[in-house]
Amino acid sequence: MEKTELRLDELKRIMRECGVEASANLDADILDVSFRELGLDSLAVLEIGARVERDYGVVVPDDAMEELETPRQTLDFVNQRLPAA
Repeated sequence: MEKTELRLDELKRIMRECGVEASANLDADILDVSFRELGLDSLAVLEIGARVERDYGVVVPDDAMEELETPRQTLDFVNQRLPAA
């Protein structure tokens, strides 16, 4: 089944798998918190892009992922490129 939306809960799962710090409270309002503030280094952020590409079929070039600084920006980027339901 083709995925038509990346939701915040799915992005949080991916972030946990990619090394978000255990102390980061992902249950808080994190939409506009930078990945850096959440404890993700640049390698972990690139891994998020790779996971999104694998799981959702949306190509997220490394240079684009470096410019996506928050979960909201990432969700917007991916969801604008997913096929409509």
